[in-house]
Amino acid sequence: MRVRFWGTRGSIATPGSSTNHFGGNTSCVEVSTRDGELFILDVGTGARVLGEDLMTRSDGAPVSANILLTHTHWDHIQGFPFFAPLFAPGNQFRVYAPEGAGNSLHHTLSGQMEFQYFPVELGQLPAKMTYHDLSEGSHQVGGVRLFTHFLHHTAMTLGYRLEADGVTLVCMTDHEPFSETYWRSDAEPGQIESILHEGDRRHASFMANADVLIHDAQYTPDEYSKKKNWGHSTFEYVVEMAAAAGVHRLILTHHDPTHNDAFVEEIEDRARQLAARRSSSMQVFCAYEGWDMEVDPPDFPSGEFVGPGASHTTLAKARILIVDDDKDMRALAKRVLERDDHMVFEVSNGADALRFVKAQPLDLLILDLVMPNMGGLDVLKTLRESPDTAKLPVLILTSMEGEASTRTVFDLGATDYLTKPYSMPQLSARVRSVLARFMIL
Repeated sequence: MRVRFWGTRGSIATPGSSTNHFGGNTSCVEVSTRDGELFILDVGTGARVLGEDLMTRSDGAPVSANILLTHTHWDHIQGFPFFAPLFAPGNQFRVYAPEGAGNSLHHTLSGQMEFQYFPVELGQLPAKMTYHDLSEGSHQVGGVRLFTHFLHHTAMTLGYRLEADGVTLVCMTDHEPFSETYWRSDAEPGQIESILHEGDRRHASFMANADVLIHDAQYTPDEYSKKKNWGHSTFEYVVEMAAAAGVHRLILTHHDPTHNDAFVEEIEDRARQLAARRSSSMQVFCAYEGWDMEVDPPDFPSGEFVGPGASHTTLAKARILIVDDDKDMRALAKRVLERDDHMVFEVSNGADALRFVKAQPLDLLILDLVMPNMGGLDVLKTLRESPDTAKLPVLILTSMEGEASTRTVFDLGATDYLTKPYSMPQLSARVRSVLARFMIL
């Protein structure tokens, strides 16, 4: 498998003498297999140079590729209108992206090409394009096994795991830790089973034994305290999760626009030191533009990956009950979810929640922990004791942080755990990912 980095920057392109080495173009990675299958992971501004290179390489022959968009934030699609192969008849592209982002993928991509912003509209491009919405699951694209996994971001975002040529490559950007506490205090750190939050444990499991992991590491730990809920990771979190998952080669990317080459080099050094302290043999690098890497199969394959099952589509009009004694929090959450076309109900206490659940079919319960009389833990315990509600997805939405509450709710059978304050896009994305993962359609 061949991997080449055409864009490594996050948020906005950052050209200049201080970013010459690691690069100023936004996210774009080319992956090609021995049998000629071509994948393009995101089409940030780096896609412009990739497109020119593909046209030169093809020497007039048709270009065919699979474009895997992690999500449709601007820094991951900015290069799409400047991707030269789209302007050549006979070229073919299959464009994949997370479903459930509100507008269709075609509508989103065409939006930045309306005449107010760009001289050529999407429908005028001569290349043939097809659009595919993906949920979490497993797929077969040509001779490549492709697994998808929802990330923790402010928009519906997918991580991709590609298996081909005896090699496993995982790309996970943009992503934020589910919990600032990584490990259970009663377990040995550095093991997947010791991870505190179920979301972080699931995240580490998806990258397990990857030969190459490309992961967002936009912030330092100090920076993250001011950027929480912006949807990005620290290098510390990524090294910890990757080392626990047995990753062979970790490549940190999505460099912050304020980080010059010297700063990124410092991050690379600190990340390597952390991996060494964890007694990990994992190689750690910061991605740089122009890096052309051949990835050979490992001498000792780690065995077959058992990932998510077959993909299915999220039900748009889900029936959701919000249980919270704070009417303002209920109103805020309701407004966000109704905007996503869900059918939303609300009650202010645990007793009413149990009566509602008994009387009405639901797809998701959003539950606060601290309420008068009957708290969220009692509601959750009662739900799990009944066969009728034992598998009802329950998203805990609470201001309670820390290991004790997180462990307790997951031990009682919570589906997910989101702490306040949170951003509205973050809530929307978490709800959709829970529905996609746990609903039976």
